Amino acid sequence: MTASETPTGVLLGRFTPGTPEWDEARKGLCITATEIAAVLGLSPWMSRFTLWHKKAGLPAAPFEASPEMRWGSRFEDDVAEEFAERHPEHPLLETGTWRHQDRVWQRATPDRLWGNSITEIKTAASPDGWGPDGGDEVPVHYRCQVLWQQDTLGLHAPARLAVLILPYDYREYVVEYDETDAKVMRDAAERFLDDVRHGNRPPIDGATDTYRTIRVQPDGLEDRDVEIPADLVARWDAAYSTAAAAAAELTQVRGEVLDLIGNAKRAVHGDRRIAYRTVRDGKTYSLNPYTSKDAA
Repeated sequence: MTASETPTGVLLGRFTPGTPEWDEARKGLCITATEIAAVLGLSPWMSRFTLWHKKAGLPAAPFEASPEMRWGSRFEDDVAEEFAERHPEHPLLETGTWRHQDRVWQRATPDRLWGNSITEIKTAASPDGWGPDGGDEVPVHYRCQVLWQQDTLGLHAPARLAVLILPYDYREYVVEYDETDAKVMRDAAERFLDDVRHGNRPPIDGATDTYRTIRVQPDGLEDRDVEIPADLVARWDAAYSTAAAAAAELTQVRGEVLDLIGNAKRAVHGDRRIAYRTVRDGKTYSLNPYTSKDAA
């Protein structure tokens, strides 16, 4: 196998992310490996609602690369080099964008090919969602991405996922191909694309990304009223009332915790770390909660 030949993959080309050629290979009625998690409602970055609008050619929330994504791109070659040094038995090959030989709507752009398998390169800001080094516990949206790549290219050997958890924690994981899960994803993707063709818009959900897409739909401003249903008005009132009460409670509890900390650094309860205080010019700059992973 080479970087341009796989059992069921057809190489469309090698494109630089963000270029017009790269966008062209991904647009239209197709589902890529980075989009399948959104189809399933599992993506932390894009909602199903937003993806539907993109595929329908309608205005959608513009993609905004997070600092983690930008640094991930910068560190990709370094992480790949570490993987290659640890696994010299096969060359680690750069590749391109592929489609399935029969399902032309199924697309994937793996980071690397290694032997008869896929290697995906990641950078993470924290260890949350990542299991012990050498295992198979990875964030679910990354598992979806890798499984989609395996299914598209027909590379069913266990895939490798190399991740640098910043700043210095390098780990590797194995993703086993699962035909049952792959079929679930394919069926979901076909239903999603069918909904796009027939104009069946997904329901509005609570994702911030969905609200951002709704915000870009109106064009202009008309001085008129729109009647909305009573049940929606009731939910509006209740949501704002709850949010205001929660904000006040959060401010109060933060004040009580900070008051008890005084000039110390951390608030704890037994063996659990609750919050930590940062200082600038001798005064409290911020009070930050520990994540569940760091609290122990």
